[in-house]
Amino acid sequence: MQGKIFAIGDIHGCLRQLDALLDRIAPTADDHLIFLGDLIDRGPDSAAVIRRVRVLSETHQVTILKGNHEQMMLDARESHAKFTDWLKNGGDATLQSYAGVRAALRDVPTDDWMFLSTQLVDYFEDATHLFVHANAYPDLPLAEQPAYMLRWERCDRIAAHESGKVLVCGHTPQISGRPMNRGFAVCIDTSAGRGGPLTCLEISTGRVWQATAEGKVERSHLSDY
Repeated sequence: MQGKIFAIGDIHGCLRQLDALLDRIAPTADDHLIFLGDLIDRGPDSAAVIRRVRVLSETHQVTILKGNHEQMMLDARESHAKFTDWLKNGGDATLQSYAGVRAALRDVPTDDWMFLSTQLVDYFEDATHLFVHANAYPDLPLAEQPAYMLRWERCDRIAAHESGKVLVCGHTPQISGRPMNRGFAVCIDTSAGRGGPLTCLEISTGRVWQATAEGKVERSHLSDY
């Protein structure tokens, strides 16, 4: 029996919202969970979110896309300038989630660095959908997309992809707290970490679940947006 495919938007360290969503959708081992990137930064529990997703990947089919925030965290080890840039973009909250206000890069466990370095992918594609963190050029296959487009480009002016597949992304926060649905493209970054809900989309049915900062989950449908 083929399982369901669930896409989960940018978590940004909001463990309470993630756990509320997972409790509601109750994924089985046959289901496929696709995390669209930006597991970390801004919210209070980035370290715990990484652990939660790592453990989940041991028992479930899980795909994790590399977002710009994971990229910034990895790059922060290269220079003081990149470290400072990461801190200014929410990395300070991530470090504090490991070891409090005096935390440093050395407080991040080796297993977490290994996970971020080796287990995250640039994109995922199936027969009907393209999954990216940020955006994609409409006339290039995903394997040929530049890293900047996949991780950094906003989707405000997104165009239909030449493949005819629906593109599912995060990265561009929808301040309204509602998914952006253009038909040929869907953005489910609904501003978790900024006070907005965390969104999960079931791909085959269009069902949508959103967990508030208080952990309350509401259900709707993609056609509502």
